[in-house]
Amino acid sequence: MKRLISYTLAVLFTATAVSLAAPDEAALEAKEKAAWQTFKDKDEAGFKKVVAADFVGVYDDGMADMEKELSDMKKWEMKSFEISNYKVTSASPNIAMSSYVVKIEGTYDGKDASGTYNAGSVWHKKGHGDWQAVFHTNIKQRAGG
Repeated sequence: MKRLISYTLAVLFTATAVSLAAPDEAALEAKEKAAWQTFKDKDEAGFKKVVAADFVGVYDDGMADMEKELSDMKKWEMKSFEISNYKVTSASPNIAMSSYVVKIEGTYDGKDASGTYNAGSVWHKKGHGDWQAVFHTNIKQRAGG
């Protein structure tokens, strides 16, 4: 009986440790969608709540910091976005990486930028316990997948 209790406690502690270490995928996907929605809505204040001030973006046209990202936000006329295939990998209890596909309809600087993009973000759980994006990248899929 003691052995059964010991095994049960060991499994319970292991499950608890794993659940504390792994980020909540649904919560991070909600944060990802919030970042996209605030960007689409050109809501700078809302964007800054989910994206860290020291953010770095890597895109096919170059690198971006928060200032450039906010400047680019003004050039976008995004009609819609749809995230799918969202996956999270935990690097540590405070660092998570997400990968997904996002379908966008809209224009950038007056030119059609609609399409399907492969995307990824790195999320950092800040001191106040809230996740913020510190890195993002996306690249348009080539025709034919």
